Amino acid sequence: MSRRSFLAALPVLVLSGGLLACTDRPPSRDALASPSAGVSVGRSFGPLVAGMPTYPAAGNVYAAAGPNQLAPQVRGDRPLVYVPNTKSNDVWVIDPATYQVVDKFPGGPEPQHVVPSYDLRTLYVASSQIPNGGLVPIDARTGKPGAFRKLDDVYNLYFTPDGKQAIVVAEAYQRLDFYDLKTWQRVRSARFPECGGINHMDYTADGKTMLFSCEFANRMLVLDTTSLRKLREFRLTETTDGMPQDTRLTPDGQHFLVADMHAHGVYVFDAQATRQTGFIPTGRGAHGIYFNRQATLAYITNRDEGTITVLDLTTLKPTTTWRIPGTASPDMGGLSPDGKQLWLSGRYHDEVYVLNTETGKLLARIPVGRGPHGLTIWPQPGRYSLGHTGNIR
Repeated sequence: MSRRSFLAALPVLVLSGGLLACTDRPPSRDALASPSAGVSVGRSFGPLVAGMPTYPAAGNVYAAAGPNQLAPQVRGDRPLVYVPNTKSNDVWVIDPATYQVVDKFPGGPEPQHVVPSYDLRTLYVASSQIPNGGLVPIDARTGKPGAFRKLDDVYNLYFTPDGKQAIVVAEAYQRLDFYDLKTWQRVRSARFPECGGINHMDYTADGKTMLFSCEFANRMLVLDTTSLRKLREFRLTETTDGMPQDTRLTPDGQHFLVADMHAHGVYVFDAQATRQTGFIPTGRGAHGIYFNRQATLAYITNRDEGTITVLDLTTLKPTTTWRIPGTASPDMGGLSPDGKQLWLSGRYHDEVYVLNTETGKLLARIPVGRGPHGLTIWPQPGRYSLGHTGNIR
């Protein structure tokens, strides 16, 4: 049965329970520049959701993730690139200095993404096969995997802004599952049957609101971070069979960008996800969104045509398009710590691409396992992870 068919057959179910604190220890408050008490105010972004670290500089949510701004706890981590292969059910590990594959290990059934933990000390391989999926933890220091933990449909993995809960995006169940990180017991769930293929998300700059893509429903879902109350939803406008994918807040906190594979471009929403404000054509199969370390450009992967669109974040207009030579399917990935390289999985071609971010030149094409998806390059600049393959602030 396909994931879409499985999804349609599910009953509506909402579980409830108290939210528990976790011991997947976040960085210290001093390291995160968070106040010791009271309501935190994020410079130029107003009061933040409870427990969210303040921003170190005004007007840039990624101010702590500039070139080589590695937090103390990650500076000794072994530099590696982790590639989850959804069809061969393994993770291939690449040395970014030599472009050589240096390790391989099981990634669980149908591994989708490698996700840095909130405290940046563990990388989780999220596997989504039903009913056998789960998580494989990787020691960020050594690059070695731990024991597989079975969990329902871990298609994507995120964290609450205070670092106290993990959010499993159970795509096929149209559900968000909150887990206590000490026991990995599910403590709260909410299902959204109107959001078929619930998938990628990001937070507003103040952390109070979440914007989710509904991959199979041609719509976006807006939720209150604390209560999970649905605030609004948007039916996307460019095509009737839209497939929204990566969802990211721009560095200035003023826009959400949403890549849509069937609309072949990027939707723009306002800072609080109250309205759609525009659409930017990029290329066939628009899929992933990545920001440069200077917070001035976005790189949009166009999976179905083998290109990357470079978007100026001041004007929200494309400046150039890089084409990967030959046939290619650039999907998910991330930037090197210095921001000079963009690493991307080649979803349909069983390879990884490395591009120079100044010129767009292809530096390497590395064969990997079957069906590479949400790769992560590590270590990454920043103080804490909100999830996915490297949404680090």
